[in-house]
Parts: sequence; structure tokens; C-alpha cells
Amino acid sequence: MTRLQTLLAAAATLIAWPALAHDGVHISDQYARVNGGIGASGAIFLKVENHADVDERLIDASSDIADKVELHTHIASADGVMQMLHVPEGFAIAAEQDLMLKRGGNHVMLMGLKKDLKDGDIIHITLTFEHAGKVEIDVPVDNARKPGAMGMMDHSKMGAEAPAPSN
Repeated sequence: MTRLQTLLAAAATLIAWPALAHDGVHISDQYARVNGGIGASGAIFLKVENHADVDERLIDASSDIADKVELHTHIASADGVMQMLHVPEGFAIAAEQDLMLKRGGNHVMLMGLKKDLKDGDIIHITLTFEHAGKVEIDVPVDNARKPGAMGMMDHSKMGAEAPAPSN
């Protein structure tokens, strides 16, 4: 390749670069943990990057793997006991910011698993965003993954509706 061809190729790349830039949401670092076999529960954790210049909101999640899929969070009750609650309004993601769904915090809850899942199995889920719409991802089951800074979640008592928060 001649020097002129190299310069032209570099210029074409620089001109095309904005078209290659990622816009909207990007999902990464996804994994699931499950607690038990058929009928049991599990949770999905991941990172959502909002590359748009407008605020975004994760408003729903769905999958054929469970009877019920909900967006959940943890809150401390007045006596300091952590409770998991359904978050029907979803999770806000500010423009150009990230949202971590992690153990001990916000997560996607799977209730009533329809299949006995083992490490390495793949869960297909659809995340629905207010602006970006539906984003389909595959999530590996990884029960051995070490907890993050927030600590481990205990899903053994899940399955019942969480109490409504008091005002």
C-alpha cells in the first residue's frame, strides 16, 4: 500500500468513525444465579450503558424460562432487615451513564423456573427500555461467580409477592 493509499484509508476511517460509534443502550457483564431446580427462583445481573444523550429507563424484562420475571431491588426496613421489592416503574439510567444490576441491589428476578438450570446454561431474556425498545440478550448461568461489593443475595424465600412499601 502506498503512502497516499494509507492516508486515504486513515481519512476514510476518521470520517466513518461517528457512524461506528455506539448509540442507545449496551448490555455487558451479564450473568445469572439460580437457587434450586424447577419452580425455584433466580436472578440476573448485568451492566447497562446508556450511550444516548437522553435519559433512559429499563421498564420491563421477560423470558420464557420462568413463570414470572420482574425488576427488583433491595431496601432496608425500619429494623434494618433487607427486603426485595418489585419495582414496576423500572430503573432510570441517566444520559451517558451506566446502571449496574448487581447482587444486593437492583436485579432482574426470575420466579418459578420452568427448567432445572445448571452452570453454563444460557437464559434468553428480553429487556424493554423506554426509548431503545426491546433488547434481547443471552445470559449464562454462573452460580460460582463471586459477589460484588454489595454482598450475596438470598433468593431462597422468594416467590411470594413482596409487601408494598409503606409511606
